[in-house]
Amino acid sequence: LERSGSTCGHVDDDLEPRLRCRALAVDPTRPSSTVAIRRIGSVDLTPPALCLHPSPTLPAKPPKSNAGPTPEDPRPQGCGLRRAAMQSVTRLTLVLCAAWAAALLYGEAGSYWASYLACSWPSSSPSSSSTESDHVKIAVVADPQLMDSTSLGLPPSSIALQAAEFYTDLNMRRSFQSVVLPFKPDVVLFLGDHFDGGPYMSDEEWQESLSRFKHIFSLNEQRTKPHIPVYYLSGNHDIGYSAFHSVHPEVLSRYEKEFGSRNYKFSAGRVDFVVVDAQTLDGAKQNKEKSSSWDFIKSLSPGNTSNPTVLLTHIPLYRPDNTPCGPHRSSPVINQRVSYAAGHQGITYQNYLSKETSDLLLSTLKPVLVLSGHDHDQCTVVHSTPFGPVTEHTLGTISWQQGNLYPSFMLLSAGPKLSQNSTDLKYEVLTNLCFLPKQTHIYVCYICQFVFTILLLVFWPTNGLSSLPYANELVNFMRLVGAELFSRTKEKDDEDDGEYQMVWDAEGSMHLVKKAVAKAPSASSDSRSIGRGSVVARATARKQHQLEPDSSVFVEMSSEMTSEDGGKLSRPSKSKIRKVLQRMFRVVQSIVVIAALNVPLYMMLLFKDWIDR
Repeated sequence: LERSGSTCGHVDDDLEPRLRCRALAVDPTRPSSTVAIRRIGSVDLTPPALCLHPSPTLPAKPPKSNAGPTPEDPRPQGCGLRRAAMQSVTRLTLVLCAAWAAALLYGEAGSYWASYLACSWPSSSPSSSSTESDHVKIAVVADPQLMDSTSLGLPPSSIALQAAEFYTDLNMRRSFQSVVLPFKPDVVLFLGDHFDGGPYMSDEEWQESLSRFKHIFSLNEQRTKPHIPVYYLSGNHDIGYSAFHSVHPEVLSRYEKEFGSRNYKFSAGRVDFVVVDAQTLDGAKQNKEKSSSWDFIKSLSPGNTSNPTVLLTHIPLYRPDNTPCGPHRSSPVINQRVSYAAGHQGITYQNYLSKETSDLLLSTLKPVLVLSGHDHDQCTVVHSTPFGPVTEHTLGTISWQQGNLYPSFMLLSAGPKLSQNSTDLKYEVLTNLCFLPKQTHIYVCYICQFVFTILLLVFWPTNGLSSLPYANELVNFMRLVGAELFSRTKEKDDEDDGEYQMVWDAEGSMHLVKKAVAKAPSASSDSRSIGRGSVVARATARKQHQLEPDSSVFVEMSSEMTSEDGGKLSRPSKSKIRKVLQRMFRVVQSIVVIAALNVPLYMMLLFKDWIDR
């Protein structure tokens, strides 16, 4: 409330409430009525559009001139409430800017740092004399399955497909660069399904997907450690199943030209890793690729080496239906499904290897550990064999677009051989499953925050939270509770008690003038008390007056009043359309400010991980 001398204000007809002050004379001949006034602090809230004058009579002021205010007009032309409203919106916009910056920093960078800090290399056995430096560190990644035109059934030129490819590739590149590579692995291992439609892509599309694969996993860069050995397994989305090979043998040569042999063995530390082409193992009997794979497996006799063996296969080994997969699985267990081509030409699809093939692999290679992919979700099972239990870890996909909300990778330590007399090999191969950021959840949070931002800007009160119903009452209640808790007492003013006259000027505006109250001689002139008084008003003043609520605590009188000479004075009410347009302009303005500050930050976070170093 802005005051100037003995004047006080009423609400002007503007979108934002502001005060204009004017002195009025009291007409004691008009009849009066009583109205109650409640006072909180120093602002009159009930009725908030009325003006209080401290003296019983006021000097008359000439009527308002149509020529506009003169230089001597004492009414303040500033807009304190408008300024306060703009400050409230500005503060809200700045808070939303900070909230969006924090959300982007966490979603695009901080979540990957958190995933890195939450994982570590598996520790050695306390009884083992080997140190961490003696182990070979291997990072294992499964089923990147890069999206292409076969993934969504969209043409390669589709903007939706290109956007999906970009964000999927970006997420995997960030995961690999910000979480996997900082562990400084000695070896990187891919468990198959590098592409999504590998067998069905043309040579041109296949080369394009290959370039994306190398870019995502930094194979063209010598960034962390030069010449890190990388090993690959073939997956069904890379070369297809055995029935496809007899019709399209060129897909095998295309794969081997870039990624090497499909059946091979390599060593890391004192551990042998055996890679098999699982897509051919259950093929037709006369299939050349099946015979080649089994010949390689049978050549690897466990008696030829004393090192422990780890079996690497893209398709998991056989497991009975509804076998529990452990606590890390997030989707229902998928049971065995096998489809055969017509004429016994081989398999067109299978979830797991057959039981006969699985038993033959285990008995021939006698592995201490089996690693597989293909399922896109985590699963840990234990196979019973004549030489002891064998654990199989099926890794989930590293891509957030392949049906797993919790993408992951594995850290594996291949340690040195224990003493020659030792038969306990479990500490020579140690594994630790690590989870990546839940990218789907991050994007859902972005959408929810965007909707919340729009709603907050649209429905934010003009004068801030203080204009909400009961906001001031709540603040005062909390103050009273605090005063009670700390044993404080409040002194009340006596002079707030009294009677007020409600008078109307020639222009139809209502004003309150305090009546003189007789005081006891012993009472101090400064003593006051809080209470309710009576107010005198003319009967004609009650004819047509109406309160119209506004977004602030002030209200307006009706748009039509009766003057002294019986004429009607019109005061145009606020236009609802103008209020909506002003509110929408304010929302758009705030959104532009938020976007101007956060879009460059988002673009910087996007491309800092996308550009090759």
